[in-house]
Amino acid sequence: MPYLSLLLLSCLLLTISGCAPRYKGPVTDHFNGKKFFNPGQSERETGSLLKWLFNRDKGPWPEQPDAFVGAKPATRVEGDSLVLTFVNHSTFLIQTNGLNILTDPVWSKRVGPTSWLGIKRKRPPGLRFEELPPIDVVLLSHNHYDHLDLPTIRKLAKDHNPLFVTPLGVSYLPKSVDGRTSRELDWNDTLKINDKLWLTCTQAQHFSNRGMGDRDETLWCGYLIHTSFGTTYFCGDSGYGPHFKHIGEQANSDSADGPIKLALLPIGSYRPEWFMAPVHVSPAGSVQAFLDLRAKQAVGIHFGTFQQGDDGLFEPADDLRKALKEKSIPESRFLVPKEGQPLVFK
Repeated sequence: MPYLSLLLLSCLLLTISGCAPRYKGPVTDHFNGKKFFNPGQSERETGSLLKWLFNRDKGPWPEQPDAFVGAKPATRVEGDSLVLTFVNHSTFLIQTNGLNILTDPVWSKRVGPTSWLGIKRKRPPGLRFEELPPIDVVLLSHNHYDHLDLPTIRKLAKDHNPLFVTPLGVSYLPKSVDGRTSRELDWNDTLKINDKLWLTCTQAQHFSNRGMGDRDETLWCGYLIHTSFGTTYFCGDSGYGPHFKHIGEQANSDSADGPIKLALLPIGSYRPEWFMAPVHVSPAGSVQAFLDLRAKQAVGIHFGTFQQGDDGLFEPADDLRKALKEKSIPESRFLVPKEGQPLVFK
């Protein structure tokens, strides 16, 4: 099928499938009563998406037949240390203080409105779904298919019955597959899960949609994860902006918890920067965000699984190393994780 015809068919299917029900709530500094928006950010120019799609310059993504798949993780990690395992893309297993937390879980072979229409994964998940420990909480940052994969959510709800935490307007998706949900969160809202865990919903610079007709009708966010380990920051998807400095100040202002000990920051899907920068931070931007947050340690996310931007498989890690060198930051302070290999933080 010619590329243009395939694009038009895809647009038609996206238009008639998957659209989110519109969130209804009071007007705020990032919600106008109908749609959410990024404060201080203007809309992309009309036609910029088509300009990119018809002028793509994709970096290489070589086949990875021997990609590593990790061993079965521990059932629980007790105490104040934190074990972080990169599954793929923005999916991490966070284990600390007897809690098992998943972020934006994706195990499907494709992410999209159907099992055949969408972006195909280039590398296998770093953990086998069947070998997951009991999952207590799932953090969902927004409703894009590469972050909220409904087949995976359905399996998690059936096999683990975790609590799904979502930003405003997004809880309908886990509910649609019998998932158990918390109250929906707006930026700066806090949520106590139990005596071991509470969350702060944080601002992000992104957008939302599941189809062509529901753009920005649900919210996008990140999370500060407060446990006895300290504060862990999961960014979700975001372009670079002043919100990172604000999030760092949020964490530092909490005298009971203190500064961010671990920040999970995006490093992929950033090329071409003229198009991606408003919604996907580059490795250099992520290094600046790390400094703005005043975090002690960072780990890269949102890379190496789905070829969404034009950056090649190895470009995010290469560009991250260059950016760290320019800022005289040791590479050990901003790690590029390997799928399935647990990282232990004290």
